[in-house]
Amino acid sequence: MKTPSKRILGWWFFDWASQPFNTLLLTFVFAPYMADLLGSGTTAQTVWGYGIGLAGLVIALGAPFLGAIADRSGRRMPFIVLFSLMYVGGAWALWQAAPGNYSLVLIMTCFAIGLIGMEFATTFTNALLPGLAPREQLGKVSGTGWAFGYVGGLVSLIVMLGFVQINPATGRTLIGLPPLFGLDLAAREDTRIVGPLTAVWYALFMVPFFLWVRDPRPEGSVSVLRAARDAWPTLRATLKGLPKRRSLMLFLIASMLYRDALNGIYTFGGLYAKGVLGWSITQIGLFGILGTITGAVFAWAGGKVDDRLGPKAVIAFCLLVLTAVVVAVAFVSRERVFGQATAPDSLLPDIAFYALGGLIGAAGGALQSASRTMMVRQADPAHMTEAFGLYALTGKATSFVAPLLIGVTTHLSGSQAVGIAPLVVLFLAGLVLLPWVKSSGATRETPA
Repeated sequence: MKTPSKRILGWWFFDWASQPFNTLLLTFVFAPYMADLLGSGTTAQTVWGYGIGLAGLVIALGAPFLGAIADRSGRRMPFIVLFSLMYVGGAWALWQAAPGNYSLVLIMTCFAIGLIGMEFATTFTNALLPGLAPREQLGKVSGTGWAFGYVGGLVSLIVMLGFVQINPATGRTLIGLPPLFGLDLAAREDTRIVGPLTAVWYALFMVPFFLWVRDPRPEGSVSVLRAARDAWPTLRATLKGLPKRRSLMLFLIASMLYRDALNGIYTFGGLYAKGVLGWSITQIGLFGILGTITGAVFAWAGGKVDDRLGPKAVIAFCLLVLTAVVVAVAFVSRERVFGQATAPDSLLPDIAFYALGGLIGAAGGALQSASRTMMVRQADPAHMTEAFGLYALTGKATSFVAPLLIGVTTHLSGSQAVGIAPLVVLFLAGLVLLPWVKSSGATRETPA
């Protein structure tokens, strides 16, 4: 691929700007902090599962309609602005999660607003991908963008751990500095500031996106109000035509299953490490740095393999790796590692979990990048945003499936290890459907 244009660079900056919501809030910092607020890893995992699941339900119901409206009206950028404001506002409000003086409903509502904003914005920016480069280069564009996003998440995590997060034993940050802004450890300000930090990061690094990315309205576009009236008939026709496009339909179902499982790993990884291994926020942050590095490297490498062998090969390999990793995680605890007893002061459980985290990052990064390019191959170019709305509906938008399954299973079993078992079933179910998905996608199927 030649030197990327400013439009591609700007598009990559969305991944850079938005990734800290996943890295800092959803996985490695704020989620484990919820265990401290609620006083129990099992309780936090249950509450987190229900809260994230309900937010995902809202996304699932809204994304396809919003995509249909955007395609019909030819206006995607105003929607991205609106959802960006939701992202920033929801993340900023998490500062209110002060120990002993917080409303659980308010905190989870604000988190949900930010999450909904991020997911909707992602739907609309993903729909811009096919217009950025020729089809045979989309794997590189998608993979490099995903890798760029991982680097953004890594840098934000380093900033959090190196300059803000306090080690209770030393009163200083990971690199031995006093925390910025004179943050109070007793009030957990060093952790709560992750919300405003994420909000400011997004607002700052979305500037290149809005400066360099343009989305001209196509001919035949109508007003937003007219598009809203037409949204349901248009979407209904698309859904009715899905059985005639078996490859697209099966990919949506398969990706729904395996991306729900991947979201489950990301959402509960920090909580699992906190509850089962007793890790501190700093240790979980280091775990996140490792997973982010491997994610960036393999998302970039996966993009090259994607262009050479097709996205289906990348997806299948990653699903096999992730299934094995989830099974392995259930056999790692402070007392035993893969069936072998460990001493109370043994580092083996920590080393094993770090290694598994690296594999999760590597396979997860490549899987998500390849899935994005596969969706482009399956979709009708004239209805790309609507297609990515369906992609959101059946993927992250239906992320309530894995969290709710984990929440219910954890609640019934009383075990965090047993609670993650549904993820294995979801990964394998997605893998079983994959052989019937054509990498050629929409070019060989009957249009809806």
